[in-house]
Amino acid sequence: MKELDTNIRFTHKSLVEKSKAGDRNSQYKLYELYVDAMYNIGLRYLRIKEDAEDIVQESFVDAFRNLHTFKYESTFGAWLKRIVINKSINHLKVKRLALANMDDHDHHLTDEEETVTELSLALEKIKTGIQKLPLGYQQIINLYLLEGYDHIEIGEVLGITTSTSKSQYHRAKKKLVQIINAL
Repeated sequence: MKELDTNIRFTHKSLVEKSKAGDRNSQYKLYELYVDAMYNIGLRYLRIKEDAEDIVQESFVDAFRNLHTFKYESTFGAWLKRIVINKSINHLKVKRLALANMDDHDHHLTDEEETVTELSLALEKIKTGIQKLPLGYQQIINLYLLEGYDHIEIGEVLGITTSTSKSQYHRAKKKLVQIINAL
């Protein structure tokens, strides 16, 4: 009996391989699987619905155009996510826009217990605090805390050294605490 490959990097391998061969139906299936998640990532960074839609479309076009370079070093979703984030950051650099407003992405809590209310107030303070950070600090906080990038990856994405990423993150975190405490 053949052993099943449970390595997560090979998620949707069949669709990816067929897409590499030019199968439009497989490309469309991959698009359907990932478009909503990629749109949410783009929107979190760009804040503007139309810009997020454009970035996602451009990201898929680039991904399918460069699919031959995808070597399963990560999942297809992680590879695509990196493309969307990089395109979003580049768009922000060109437009010099602030990073995304997280208000559109919160989870609305309906329970009226005191702890839920306190948690909701704390989350609002954190969101407000992040919005008040300088753009560079916002980028580091978003990439590290929200997207789960490590400092090596952040350095590659932003074109800075790993140590700069670490120091900027610690400064951003310290500044965020100061802002939240002042609210």
